[in-house]
Amino acid sequence: MTDAIETSLLVIVFDINPTQRILINEPQKEGQKFTHCVDAVIAFANSHLMLKPRNKLAVITSDAQTSKFIYPGNDEGESLLGARQRDGQYELFTHVEKTIRGNLQSVITNSKPPDPTKETLLAGAFAMALCYINRQEIEKPVGEKLNSRILAITGSSDSASQYMNYMNVFFTAQKQNVIIDICSLDHDLGLLQQGCDISGGLYLRIPQFQGLLQYLLWVFLPEPPIRKKLLLPPPVKVDYRASCFCHRQLIDIGYVCSVCLSIFCRFSPICTTCHAVFKTPGPLPIKPKKKKQKLG
Repeated sequence: MTDAIETSLLVIVFDINPTQRILINEPQKEGQKFTHCVDAVIAFANSHLMLKPRNKLAVITSDAQTSKFIYPGNDEGESLLGARQRDGQYELFTHVEKTIRGNLQSVITNSKPPDPTKETLLAGAFAMALCYINRQEIEKPVGEKLNSRILAITGSSDSASQYMNYMNVFFTAQKQNVIIDICSLDHDLGLLQQGCDISGGLYLRIPQFQGLLQYLLWVFLPEPPIRKKLLLPPPVKVDYRASCFCHRQLIDIGYVCSVCLSIFCRFSPICTTCHAVFKTPGPLPIKPKKKKQKLG
């Protein structure tokens, strides 16, 4: 039997939420920082396609309102045939850059005014990426092996309000053998660190924003089998604290429902998830004191 043809599929989840702290801290440079981030994502995507001619790519944008595919487009075949070289650039790279920039501009133009109280819907973008990977796995030709991974580039902070969505996505990715990598631009993301550890991916909080492209090419461009042979940043200590279902806060010690395994920071006689009723523990019985026998 001949060896299977391996194809690498990379799905990039790009956080475009304008309320990210890294963009708000310096308003006069907000446009420059976002443009720098977009340029780095496009260069990284083309570098992935350049590694092997059979490599595949998908890009999803995510903000506080929705998550959308910006690559590939709906008219992918016609757009690729109509691509023209620009300054000697390879037609595929020209098509990728044109499609990503055009669709990204359309998403930003049609988006509603940002709400600082709402967080980026990263869990939903991960779910869309897993659905896309599953469809590609079903539609792949016979004799082809698809190695899939997800890379999230975000400057937002993770929130315990999406804890269950994150856990469902992480364990689904583990079951589908999909690796999740996280590139954090600003915050330490405890929940996303758990996803990297569960799926076997890499987590990196970049120390300098200007070197974003260099970190992407150094850490996240090599495929997982090659990473073991490279000198990469040491793994971080994963914070495996769970989030309570009542206040959506990370806790060290809590109460677990014996029926649905929901987690609560305080004791409740009724589980708010599955409505199971628990017996309230009563006071410990007081043992009667033994009477001392008098001698003689």
